[in-house]
Amino acid sequence: MSMETVIDSGKLKEIFKQAIVEAIEEKKDVVHDLLMDAMEDLAMIHAIQDGEKTDPASRSEVFDILEGKA
Repeated sequence: MSMETVIDSGKLKEIFKQAIVEAIEEKKDVVHDLLMDAMEDLAMIHAIQDGEKTDPASRSEVFDILEGKA
């Protein structure tokens, strides 16, 4: 005699959702850090892409900006 387990896909989906929500609630600081890292990475990617579209800056122009002269 064999037993077959039938899993309702809707029920399984709901169980996974609940598990994810619980994990996020328990590890808010980890989720926050991951999201912040991802946002910083995206910002850096966009900055690099924008920089590739512009003319190069001279060393003195860079230091003027860093020193607040520009």
